[in-house]
Formats: sequence, structure tokens, C-alpha cells
Amino acid sequence: MRYVCMVVVLLTAVSVRAQDGAAVYKGHCASCHNSAAARVPPESALRAMNLMQVLNALQTGVMKTVGDTLTPQERFSVALYLSAGAPKASPAAPPASAFCAAGAKAFVYSSAGAAWTGWSTDASNSRFQDASGAGLTAAEVPRLKLKWAFALGEETNARSEPAVDNGRIFFGTESSGVYSLDARTGCIYWMSKVEGVRSAVVIGAMGRGKRSAVYFGAGQNAYALDAVTGKTLWNVPVAEHFASMITAAPLLYKGVLYFGVSSIEEVLPALPSYECCTFRGSVVALNAASGKLLWRTYTIADTPQPTKKNKAGVQMNGPSGAAVWSTPTFDEKRKVVYVATGDNYSHPPTGTSDAVLALDAKTGKLLWSKQMTSGDAFNDACSIPGSENCPPPAGHDFDFGQPPILVRLAHGRRELVIAQKSGVASAIDPDKNGAVLWQTRVGVGGPIGGSEWGSATDRKQLYVAISDIGFKGIVADKSSAQGYRLVPNPEQGGGLFALDLKTGAKVWSAAPADICGDRASCSPAQSQAVSAIPDAVFSGSIDGHIRAYAVSDGKVLWDFDTARAFPTVNGGAGHGGSLDGPGPVIADGMMFVPSGYGQWGGAPGNVLLAFSVDGR
Repeated sequence: MRYVCMVVVLLTAVSVRAQDGAAVYKGHCASCHNSAAARVPPESALRAMNLMQVLNALQTGVMKTVGDTLTPQERFSVALYLSAGAPKASPAAPPASAFCAAGAKAFVYSSAGAAWTGWSTDASNSRFQDASGAGLTAAEVPRLKLKWAFALGEETNARSEPAVDNGRIFFGTESSGVYSLDARTGCIYWMSKVEGVRSAVVIGAMGRGKRSAVYFGAGQNAYALDAVTGKTLWNVPVAEHFASMITAAPLLYKGVLYFGVSSIEEVLPALPSYECCTFRGSVVALNAASGKLLWRTYTIADTPQPTKKNKAGVQMNGPSGAAVWSTPTFDEKRKVVYVATGDNYSHPPTGTSDAVLALDAKTGKLLWSKQMTSGDAFNDACSIPGSENCPPPAGHDFDFGQPPILVRLAHGRRELVIAQKSGVASAIDPDKNGAVLWQTRVGVGGPIGGSEWGSATDRKQLYVAISDIGFKGIVADKSSAQGYRLVPNPEQGGGLFALDLKTGAKVWSAAPADICGDRASCSPAQSQAVSAIPDAVFSGSIDGHIRAYAVSDGKVLWDFDTARAFPTVNGGAGHGGSLDGPGPVIADGMMFVPSGYGQWGGAPGNVLLAFSVDGR
């Protein structure tokens, strides 16, 4: 099942590499496939194939002669380009009425006040907004009503978490670009055409000057846009491997951007001829003002080397993997950057996979590493019985998809707290090289299970949402790029836990909601990142509902169904769906949440929703 899911990722996550694939296709394929030659399938027929079919044809099949003239990156790019289906027309420009009135107040970045400027409100990644910043109390939460909705174009996965500062909201999309909106009305100040934005965006100052910028990742590149105009200030590549990508928002701290680099190479070994694997995760530090590389540290010290051939005679390589899927965390006391890593893709397994790493913020030097799951070598071939590319023994795919949270307890002890896809939440000691302080199981765990994208803390309790999504099967669906879709199990997954930060003891748990009924693409799984304010915690679900819970006992304070059509302030067709990935953002009396996440069988959608008390 994991293999099927990851193919969906590849087919829906086309970025700048697909643009490169267009050039490869034009130079090596179009002269035949765009002609009327007999026995040559037209481009339309190629576009009916999935990514694995195209790669297989180029590597071992009928087009191997052409494939041998291409680099692995070129083969991958053209396969992405073709498997994305027919090229889509450029999205229609928003009507004039969608733009803010001429003479509107110019944006001025403020480092203080009501803001949510990155993945979190702080460099410790707590995902907690205090009372002054929230402008919203737990008593007012039940009165939250939709204020406006903004259509994101032809999105099927609303991936990019917005940033909010000084009355502006900034966010990206995979297809229609990056936007700056008025937080109160949703009118557009500017839009910038940058495709393939998966990460959350960060708003902040450019070094010591007065200029401010919007920072994010798209494909394999890091970007900085002028926060006032949307003009590109710089754009630099930060990843080297052809299957690498930027998934998480960078961390901005005192003029330095820290990016984690992830990869989709884990899916490619499902192709029997693929020589697995050569990607290594990394952390990159850039000068925020110029984009200049300050340092790069790989999560695996050793460069992948040929190891042995599998039974099918395909060359294997390793060590590999340990991708960084989440935003780094900054320790101001020790001047250390902490990152969480994913699993290994091939043998030999390393001690830095499924781990929390501590890096010197100035040099990138690895100071210490604490591994939470050892020997976790896994790739998508492990989901195919008898596949030769699965590293024996297969691991469990217990990646970390979320950042560690740095907290200081009332009695002075410091902790790094984090939940894992294994279903276990842990606290480790940042002042004792990651010594384990406590561990608590809160979920079953699995490739898309356990705790996924982010936990939150109010410095008293840790709030952990559980995915543990299950599937009933696969059904044909001609409207999808791959020709099928997954069917979630409406009776499996979900739940929210509050854990005592000092001991890890379960303070309360909120059972998953049972509201799916006859709704299609529905699951109670709670995969979305969690956010908190004083006395209330917010968690979104694959069932499309965003809910607020009381931090005292877990009772539901507020429940809003986003999986429906919405009139939008920019005039486009808007429809919500499943909630996954980026979590709610709360600032200045408003809450913003992207809705629509069509992966893993979820309901697709394309809206950014804004809520306020009584809709004011």
C-alpha cells in the first residue's frame, strides 16, 4: 500500500523538475512522438502512463536506447513531465475587484506584536501563540466564524502554511504562485509566479537592513521575495541530488536561513531496475540577505558507495536516506540547530537516521545525534512482495515528519520533545547529548501512521495528534492522474493526546470523531500539524473538520467542516477537503487554515480559510 501512496506523491508533486522535463522531451522525444510516424505512440498516449511506466520504458524497456543517452536526472524529469498528464492552461488572472484598493497602506515588517512568521511563532517550534499575539481567547473560540475564503487555483493539495505579520498574510501554492493578502479582507496586494511551492513560508528581515522578505523553498531551490512588492530578490539551488526537494519551511534566525533537504528517492526502488540509493539528507545555512551558502551538513557523513548487487543483478548503493522533512529548531543558549531525520533507504543503516541531530549553528558541525529507531532501512520496494530492491530485513519507515520542540520546564530543566511515526512521543535532554528523559506510546505507528507533521506545547503539556490512517482498498478513478484512488478506512485512525511535559504521563486523550457516514474519502486520522493558544488547542482531520479542544480535559470547544464549496474573495471556484500537513495559524484575533489535501485517499481541495470571532 505504501508503494501506491508514494506514486500518488510523485504524480501530484510535479515542480520545476517537470519544467526541465519539458526541455528533455523537446530535445530527445518530440521529433518522433509528436509526428505522425506509424507505430510510434503520440504524446497523448505517453501522458496516459504513470511515472513508473515511463521510467521503466527508459531504463529497461522499449526506449532504453534513448534512455541510455540521458542522465538519471533527465530520465526522472521527463517521466515527471509526462506522468503529470496534459499541460494545464495558466490560471485565469484574478478580477480587478480581488486586488486591494490603490493607495492601500504599505507593508512594514514588525518583529514584535501579533504575528506568526514561520512554521511556528518562535525558533523553538512550539506552535504556540500567546494571548497577546493570538488576540483570541478560549472563551471566544466557540464564536469563530468564517470571515473569507481564497481560492488557490487548480490545487489538489493545499500544502503551504501561511505566515502572518502586521496585517498581511503570505503563502505559496504549487501551481498559481506566491501571494500577499490583506489579513482582514483577503484582497491581493501582490502575486508572484513561482511554481512548485510545497513549504510553509517565512516572513522576516533581510539581515540588518530595513528591507523584509518572504522566504520559502520550491523544488530544489530557495527563494527570497521582496515582502512589499513580491519581486524575486534571489533564487539559489540548495539541493544536489536529482530526486531531492524542499518540503519544510526554513528557520530564519538573525540573518541566517536554515533549510532541511528531503527526497522522493524512497519511491523509485519500486522500479526493479532502479539502482538504489544515492540520496543523503542535508541541512543548508544561507545568508538571508544574499542567498550565499554558509555551510552544508549531510545527515549521513559517508558518501553512498556501491555495496552489492541484488539477486536480479542490479547494483545497490548505500548508505542513503535520512531526509530532513521538517523545519530546524534553534537553541539560543547553546547556539545549536536541531533537526529530525527520516529513515535509511538502503543498507547499511546509519546511526543518524530516525534521529535528532544537534549541529553547531555557525559551522554546521555535528555535535551529537540521538537515534530513536535503529536499523530502519526501508523503501517502497518493501511494499511489493518479492521485490529485489527492499533492503533485508525491511525497516518500519518510522520517519520524523515534525521538528523537535525546545522547552524549558518550570524547575529549569530543558527538553527537546518530539513525536514520531512510530506512535511514540519522546523527551530528550539537549544539555546531555540527547539522553532520553521519557517516552510515551500514543499511537500504533506505520508508514503514514503515528504522529505526522507537528505537535504543539504551551510549556505545560505536549499536544500530539495521531494519524494511523488505514485503507479499505483501491478503486478506479479516471479523473485522477494515476487512474485510481485510495479508499480510506473511516473506522481507523485519529485521536489527540495531552502529555505532561515533565513525566510524559497522559493527562487526557480525545477520541477521534465518528462523522464520516457516507462521505467519500473520509478518515478520522489527524495528520495535520497541531497549533495552540492559552487554554485551547487546534487539530485538523482527514475528515475535513478543524476542531478546537480545551487543554484542561480535551473536550471539543468548536468544530467546523471545511470539506465543502465556498464563495471566494478572489472569484475562483473554491472547495475545501481533507486537512493534512500545514496546520492552523493564529494571530491578531484571526485563524487561517489551508483546506484540501488529496494524498493518501484524502479529499482534494483548494482554499485558504480565514476565521474571526463572529466573522468580524
